[in-house]
Amino acid sequence: MYNILAVTSAYLIGSVSFAVVVSKCYGMADPRTYGSGNPGATNVLRSGKKSAAALTLLGDALKGVAAVALVRLLQTPLDLHHDTVAVAAIAALVGHMWPVFFGFKGGKGVATALGVLLALSWPTALLCALIWLVMAFGFKVSSLAALAATVASPLIAYILMPHASWAAATAVIALLVLWRHKSNILNLLQGRESKIGDKAE
Repeated sequence: MYNILAVTSAYLIGSVSFAVVVSKCYGMADPRTYGSGNPGATNVLRSGKKSAAALTLLGDALKGVAAVALVRLLQTPLDLHHDTVAVAAIAALVGHMWPVFFGFKGGKGVATALGVLLALSWPTALLCALIWLVMAFGFKVSSLAALAATVASPLIAYILMPHASWAAATAVIALLVLWRHKSNILNLLQGRESKIGDKAE
């Protein structure tokens, strides 16, 4: 029962869409109605509100941290298995991508995935973040940076994470993020992907 509650709680925490919440607090349009239609920091940035985009990025990352950290904190008192932590990590990302509070229409999960990795293994998250930063500053394309970090994450996790189930969860998370970026991958191949900071049309 505790294992089910832990995973469910992680999903519900992940279901809080900070892109929508922050935009509403700023009196801005719903990010699902402009630009790429994706409720994430990159699309919020297209509105021109850098502070709103920064808060979205921070919120989405911190909810990933909170969802997994909470399960890890309760792991010993509730006798939760390491596999439960792994499933909760996936559940937090699934919550972001298919949030129960927002009609199951969520974001692509990059910031939340980073937060989840931070709670599982901060060295893994740090290396993935560095890959993202290098790619983002070098090519100015957020999706390309995200894809590069995502592809590298399972290998990094396999080397650095303390439990095999956590590394396996990282691989599942990577596959989910890649799947959600399928339209971006197509745009990249066709040379039509927008760059960081482009205004919404």
